[in-house]
Amino acid sequence: MITPKTLLLSAVALTSTTTAQVYQTPGRSKDAYSYTQPEDTVILGQYGHSEPVYPSPPARDGGAWEQAVKKAKAFVSELTLEEKALMVTGQAGPCVGNIYPIERLNFTGLCFQDGPASLRTADFVSVFEAGVTIASSWDKTMMYNRALAMGREFRAKGAHIALAPAVGPMGRSAYSGRNWEGFSPDPYLSGVAMEESVLGFQDAGVQATAKHYIFNEQEILRNPVRYENGTVQYEAISSNVDDRTAHELYLWPFANAARAHVAAFMCSYQRINGSYGCQNSKTLNGYLKTELGFQGYVMSDWYGTHSGVASIEAGLDLDMPGHIIGRALIDDGQAYSSYFGGNITVGVNNGTIDTDRLDDMITRVLTPYYALHQDEGYPSVDPSIVPLNTFSLPNTWLREWNLTGPSRRDVRDNHGDLIRKHAAASTILLKNKDKALPLKAPKSIAVFGNDAGEVTEGPLNQAQFEFGTQAIGGGSGAGLFTYLVSPLEAIKARGRQDGALVEFWLNNTLVLNRDASAWAQTPLPNKPDVCLVFLKGWAAEAADRESLHLDWSGDELVESVASTCNNTVVVTHSSGINVLPWAEHPNVTAILLAHYPGQESGNSLVDVLYGDVNPSGHLPYTIAYNATDYNAPLVTAINTTGKDDWQSYFNEKLETDYRYFDAHDIDVRYEFGFGLSYTTFALSDLSVAKLDEKADINSQPEERSVEPGGNPALWEVLYTAKVAVHNSGDVRGSAVPQLYVSFPASTPSGTPPRQLRGFDKKELGPGERGTVTFNLMRRDLSYWDVNTQKWLIPTGEFTIHVGFSSRDLPEQKTFTVVKE
Repeated sequence: MITPKTLLLSAVALTSTTTAQVYQTPGRSKDAYSYTQPEDTVILGQYGHSEPVYPSPPARDGGAWEQAVKKAKAFVSELTLEEKALMVTGQAGPCVGNIYPIERLNFTGLCFQDGPASLRTADFVSVFEAGVTIASSWDKTMMYNRALAMGREFRAKGAHIALAPAVGPMGRSAYSGRNWEGFSPDPYLSGVAMEESVLGFQDAGVQATAKHYIFNEQEILRNPVRYENGTVQYEAISSNVDDRTAHELYLWPFANAARAHVAAFMCSYQRINGSYGCQNSKTLNGYLKTELGFQGYVMSDWYGTHSGVASIEAGLDLDMPGHIIGRALIDDGQAYSSYFGGNITVGVNNGTIDTDRLDDMITRVLTPYYALHQDEGYPSVDPSIVPLNTFSLPNTWLREWNLTGPSRRDVRDNHGDLIRKHAAASTILLKNKDKALPLKAPKSIAVFGNDAGEVTEGPLNQAQFEFGTQAIGGGSGAGLFTYLVSPLEAIKARGRQDGALVEFWLNNTLVLNRDASAWAQTPLPNKPDVCLVFLKGWAAEAADRESLHLDWSGDELVESVASTCNNTVVVTHSSGINVLPWAEHPNVTAILLAHYPGQESGNSLVDVLYGDVNPSGHLPYTIAYNATDYNAPLVTAINTTGKDDWQSYFNEKLETDYRYFDAHDIDVRYEFGFGLSYTTFALSDLSVAKLDEKADINSQPEERSVEPGGNPALWEVLYTAKVAVHNSGDVRGSAVPQLYVSFPASTPSGTPPRQLRGFDKKELGPGERGTVTFNLMRRDLSYWDVNTQKWLIPTGEFTIHVGFSSRDLPEQKTFTVVKE
């Protein structure tokens, strides 16, 4: 979704035929990178091609939502044509998105609110840890509980639909500005996080939205750019993806969302193989509504609709926001008028819009409303959100919205404790030389970095704010902090308990411009016992990252401090992947990655620093040695001669993140899944067993009626693997055993060497042993065959690997699923 302060950042000026000039933020370094079309690029049609899939499948009558469908259809039968048009077109109102009430039918309307880490346009709500942060926990229960708590806040504020969770972008490119809103570039880890998040939101009674569907892997040119006369200069960038890559990578976590009966999908801004995401019949009618059996509704991203009838026939059910933004224009600088609205009435009357299709659109919109019992005494919209909503100011409303109930509701409950627990469990320990951590009540602590202290510019983090800790990113995924515990605040509080001297230098520029030995000797009476260096990295919607280095000369700050302090501990708060050129500095004794931890940032960090919590976070991505080591650029073809020139060819196919590094045997600094602990763990006794020893397993799945998530046969467990886990150290901690699958040689070329297909988190006391069980479903052991258009299990020998990261896999077993 766009935000008024970042409206034009997605339009990028061209300086040559192959280089993009990217918006640069003060204090941020910029990597030099250019985009060229690979020589082996295969273009289907002129700019890529999506095969047409029509008509848009209607929602089924049966299944888990059977009664809700009946109620929705009964409601639709009572609507006038004008009311039907209102039901599929957003309107200006108190929320970020609104469906107007219909009083005569006792329908109180629908309130749509951002976002994936907080109810953004509201006060007295919690700011939770970001998606990439909770993914770093590798803890399914925490993923669920985070969404459940967030959903309860949305409900208490009167929001029916949460515009969350996000898995697009999934992290194809390390530079994408919104990777932090999602979870991981790995489809399996993202799929689990997606499913647990959907279940959490909807168990709280709030509709979840799976976004941004699909291939939304960059912010650059996500919307069209127009000349002053309104004609298109550049169409939005086109993500050009082959069918196998679509299924095995990018569609995978969305299938998990569909299986969890997610209420809504939000289609993405950019084009897909040449066709806009919100009018691409292959992805909406084909993949989503037919193959995955999705029974909810597809809404557009805000101002992501670019046609009326074409979008409706392609599978779009709801146009959002359906009105001109409060006091601003949309990304391309042009005023917006809905292609739906009154055009729906005209289209039905002149026969260009089929009445059955319109009725199905409304049925899909209302079915989750009834399925989650939102028609039964749902809380009213909190009036206090109105002045915080920049999308539809009251003077833009076409009608009054009856706002009742208490204002400025404090809905935070005890969620601060939950956020603190989750953020601590998600903190990743990358280095711990000579057991520098946990801290042992040091008496002299030196704190460095503009990320350590209080935010000095109000309750919202911003890119240009030099001073203040980074606890969440920017754009529609941001949050309004009621309070934010900074690291310095928490360190000082803990230091007081130990009678410690805590001194701090928060101005990176001043530290770098003075003799390093000066602060090392004075005013401290002695050299500090420990130097804590805090670094931050900004990322936000509507602009991709300019660099994989940390902001505000962070690398130089570490080098400066470590040059004289032999116990330098580095903490980073950033959106995801950063290259860490100082990681092997002998005086850098420990490194902690905290990502965006939310409002309890300082407390959760101190819990880990002092050992009250044993770190158990693991990397949800790979940290390479150099920015140039990553293989998936944001853009792969730019010319300056035509409106279709912005192209992104996903030519790396299945080789993203660790799959790429493993396939090409490239050394990395810290591999996918890596994370240290204050204790040690060991694995043994890996076993693999067929669930039904007597049953023959066929390569093709049994043909069954499609349910949400696709063919139910794909979700059947075929094998189980078990491994013994032993806490071989002297501290209680949580191990994260991970299972990877190597497919047989008969699998088509391009299959990654190893792919994550299972993980669990097991807490064990010193010396304690336990067992972890992994369930391998048919989908986990299949590849997508583009010829038969089916998931197939290949013949030959599988190998499963179990360990604590993608490159630490001591336990292996082989087995054959399908005989040749």
